[in-house]
Amino acid sequence: MKIAERVRTIEVGPRDGLQNEAAPVSIEAKVIFIEALVEAGITNVESGSFVSPRWVPQMADTAEVLKRIRRVDGVSYPVLVPNTKGMEAAIASGVSEVAIFAAASESFSRRNINCSIAESLDRFRPVCEMAAAHGIKVRGYVSCVLGCPYQGEIDPKAVAAVSASLMALGCYEISLGDTIGVGTPTKAQDMLTTVASRVPIQSLAVHFHDTYGQALANILACLELGVSAIDSAASGLGGCPYAAGASGNVATEDVVYMLDGMGVKTGIDLEKLVAAGQQISRELGRESASRVGRLQRRWPSRAA
Repeated sequence: MKIAERVRTIEVGPRDGLQNEAAPVSIEAKVIFIEALVEAGITNVESGSFVSPRWVPQMADTAEVLKRIRRVDGVSYPVLVPNTKGMEAAIASGVSEVAIFAAASESFSRRNINCSIAESLDRFRPVCEMAAAHGIKVRGYVSCVLGCPYQGEIDPKAVAAVSASLMALGCYEISLGDTIGVGTPTKAQDMLTTVASRVPIQSLAVHFHDTYGQALANILACLELGVSAIDSAASGLGGCPYAAGASGNVATEDVVYMLDGMGVKTGIDLEKLVAAGQQISRELGRESASRVGRLQRRWPSRAA
């Protein structure tokens, strides 16, 4: 299958990336980061989550972040919601899109959200009903699609079953997440092919972590099968608190550089994107995990 002429990137750094930071990140820094990403041309920026601050303290200020950002027409600022309480907070904040999450691994589901896969899907039914009643789009995440820290390898049929269930609840798109970054290109293609037998490829996105340095290769393998939506995080932010050793998300800068080099349209200004990644890296007191971001800092003319 021919690779799509245009690929949509979903920026998860402000949520999936920053939620795992030990040191507090100020509201001002989050707002600057989100607005810089939008200025770079990203049209879908995950901006927080309405989860218990006891479990994810970095996201406790999501409502205030959403209040302060300058919202741009045509840009979506989705938030993650785990239940109806979170959905109520999202509605109050005036979001147009939310995300829900389930796991393809029973073990991960029980350790992450203290319930079975089936129970998690039941929890999301009223959330999706509330979203539909308020005209809010719902995006679904499936974690551990290529491996689980507790269970090992995951049967692609299990991934397909959870994905189909999320679509049946009303999700417009399903993001397939390699939470611990153990996937390789052929395994990614096998999983994607199985899921696509139950969910249209046009409704699937991929979400790779770069633990073993396979993320870009896996993305390319999935692009070859028709995927045209990619989750990524500026500066390679992220990880997984429930998966020891899991590194950050694939860096948005590196994904965009690859797509630009392939002639695939993204609508993203790479130079501005790199600047956004460098800004949040300075805030965190470390170097960007993006190879492109690090290269431009040393040799600016080589990145754009």
